[in-house]
Amino acid sequence: MHDNTAIVLATFGTTVVSALNGILAIRDTMAAAFPHTRIKLAFTSNQVRRIWHRRADNGAYLAEHPGLPREILEIEGILAAIATLQDRGYTSLVVQPTHVAPAEEFHDLAAYVRGLLSIRTMKPRWRPFAAIALGRPLLGAYSPDRPYADDIRILAQALADDAALADRHNAALVYMGHGNRYFPSGGLYLEFAARMRQLYPDILTLIGTVEGFPAFAEVLADLRLHGVRRVVVKPLLIVAGEHATRDLAGPQEDSWQSMFAREGIETVPVTSGLGEHPAVARIFVDHAAQAAAEAGVELR
Repeated sequence: MHDNTAIVLATFGTTVVSALNGILAIRDTMAAAFPHTRIKLAFTSNQVRRIWHRRADNGAYLAEHPGLPREILEIEGILAAIATLQDRGYTSLVVQPTHVAPAEEFHDLAAYVRGLLSIRTMKPRWRPFAAIALGRPLLGAYSPDRPYADDIRILAQALADDAALADRHNAALVYMGHGNRYFPSGGLYLEFAARMRQLYPDILTLIGTVEGFPAFAEVLADLRLHGVRRVVVKPLLIVAGEHATRDLAGPQEDSWQSMFAREGIETVPVTSGLGEHPAVARIFVDHAAQAAAEAGVELR
């Protein structure tokens, strides 16, 4: 391992065991790219971490899930993960979020990083960190040097297989994003969908969100306008957790699949997270490498 450099892979987390594949795939891709740099996972959700900690003390649960990584059962939050690394001598960090959009969670993460970087000691050599770099989400973030539109295009190019799947089914392609009622991330989602339509003009690509705009109603209105009778639906989420298994493709009356069925629209659900897609995992590697280079941090 490099003497004092580490990557903190910050993700919301999930309580769905199968959905861990999306997170672990990104971690493994990062580890393969930087085999001599320590990589540590952190879950930003307090509730998700508490659930895993309870499971770690539940012998019956562990017996039912013998392959669970100890790293998940003992998962730390972002501040604890950074403190653990600092205590073990890592003073140059890259914090790479696995967020899709630069919305509420990303801004909170950026606030933590700014706070830690603001620490000053009487003697400069005792500062806890030499550098902490913050990587960009999938859809980019404000940067004078890296236009967010480039990040949107790169993600759209990485998802060519989704367009090909919709083409094979003679279907429209509908993504479910998370969204936020209080943060205006809808414009980024709409620009992403527009870029998909530009790159794959034979496929009608639309996106809706669980919270905020654009909502399911906007997606349904567009499908009606174009007379679509079949859709491939897929989460634009890092992991295929409860939003994918319940809100998108669950048997409940208010799931997207059920609501499409009542409209006479056939669905082809794809319940895999973006993190499981190798090209998407590679984007996070590139974002971490770019953030490191800009901060003068060596990853190897």
